[in-house]
Amino acid sequence: MNGQRTACREWSESAAAALVLIAAATVAIVSARSYAGGWNDGSRLATVESLVDHRTLAIDRSIFVQVPSRGESAAPPPYPPDEPDLLAEGTRDKLLINGRFYSDKSPVPALLLAGWYRALQWGTGLRASERPDRFCYWMTLGSSGLAYVIAVWSIFQLGVPLRLPLSCRLALTASFGLATVALTYTRHVNNHILLLGVATLLLLGLTWLGHDSRAGRVPWLRLLGLGTLAGLGYTIDLGAGPVLLACTMGVVAYRTRRFRPVAAFALAALPWVAVHHAVNYAIGGTFRPANAVVEYVRWPGSTFTAQNMTGIWNHRSFGHFLIYATALLVGKRGFLGHNLPLFLAVPGIVVLARRRAPELPEILSAACWFVVTWLVYAAFSRGYSGLSASIRWFVPLLAAGYYVLAVVLRELPQYRRD
Repeated sequence: MNGQRTACREWSESAAAALVLIAAATVAIVSARSYAGGWNDGSRLATVESLVDHRTLAIDRSIFVQVPSRGESAAPPPYPPDEPDLLAEGTRDKLLINGRFYSDKSPVPALLLAGWYRALQWGTGLRASERPDRFCYWMTLGSSGLAYVIAVWSIFQLGVPLRLPLSCRLALTASFGLATVALTYTRHVNNHILLLGVATLLLLGLTWLGHDSRAGRVPWLRLLGLGTLAGLGYTIDLGAGPVLLACTMGVVAYRTRRFRPVAAFALAALPWVAVHHAVNYAIGGTFRPANAVVEYVRWPGSTFTAQNMTGIWNHRSFGHFLIYATALLVGKRGFLGHNLPLFLAVPGIVVLARRRAPELPEILSAACWFVVTWLVYAAFSRGYSGLSASIRWFVPLLAAGYYVLAVVLRELPQYRRD
C-alpha cells in the first residue's frame, strides 16, 4: 500500500511539473510580440542586430535606429504601425560616444541574445533587416519568454525543499505566473524579466544550500552555479544586480562559514562582472554605467538631461525623495498595488523572523535586496521608470516577495486562501 501511495505521489508530482512547464511555455509563445514596443526594447534589439549583422556594438545602422520607410522596404516595420514617432525616429534610448550611437542598456544580455540570433541565422537564414517581425518574435521568445518559463518553474520547484503540499505549490505558482506583472513582461525583450528568472533560480539554489549546510555538506557544484547566476544577475541590471550579488554572497558565507566555498562562489561570478566592465569601458571609457554619463545623452533631439536621467540624484528635497519612494510602492503605479499578493509578504517577514524559520537567512537576504534596490532607484530616478507596466525596475523583486510568501504558506497554512 505504501509503495502504491509513493508511486501515485511521484506520478502526481511529475504530471504537475509537466503541466506547469507546458502552461508557462504556452503563455510565453502566445504573449511574444513580433515588433519592438518602444525605445527600451528597440535599443536592445539594435545592439543584437548590429553585433551579428554589422560586427559592431555601434547601433547607427540598425533598423531600430534608422527605420526604413515603407517606400524603401517591403518588410514589416520593426515598430507598431500605429506609432508614427517610433517609425520616424527609431529608439531614443541611445548614447552618442565619439560620434557613434550605442545602446544605453547593459551589454552582456545583448551579447547572449546575439548568440541566439546567430544560431537562428545558421538554422533558418533569418536577418533582422529582411524580416523584423520574425526577428523581434524569436528574440523575445528566446529571452523574456524563456526567463518567464524559468521563473515560473523555479517558484513551483521551490515548494520541494520548503515541503509545501502540491496543491499549495500549484496555487502559488499560478498566482506568480498569472496575477503579477511578470505576465506583462513576456511581450517584449527586456532586462527586468531576465533578472527575475535569474533571481528565482538563485533563491531556489540558496534554499537547497541551506539544506546541505544543515546536513554538514558543501556542494561545490551548487556553489559554482550560484556564483555564475549571481554574476550574470550583476550584469543584467546595474541597480538591482550588484545588490543581488552582495546579498547572495552573504547567505553563502553564513551557510558555509568557510573561506574556500565563498572563494569558489566569487570566482564563478567574477568572469561575468569582468566582461560587463570590460565591454562597458571599451564603449564609454568608464567603469560606471555609461548611461549615467551626462555628456553621452547630449545629442540633437535627445529627451534626456541631467535633470531627468536615471543614475543621478534629482530630488529637490529629502521630503520629495520620501514621497517619491513611497509612491514607487503604493502610489498610482506602485509595485505593491500592481502585485496584490505581495501585501501578505510584508507582515509575513515579521512573523517568520519571530518564529525563527529555518530559511530566515535567505528571507532576510531577500528582504535586504528588495529594500536596498527600492531605495537605490528611489534615490537616483524620478520618472517612475518611464512608460511601463507599474515600476519595471522592480519586476525582479517578485522573486523575493514570492520566496517569503512560500515560507509563509508553510508556517501559516491558514492564510492559503488569502
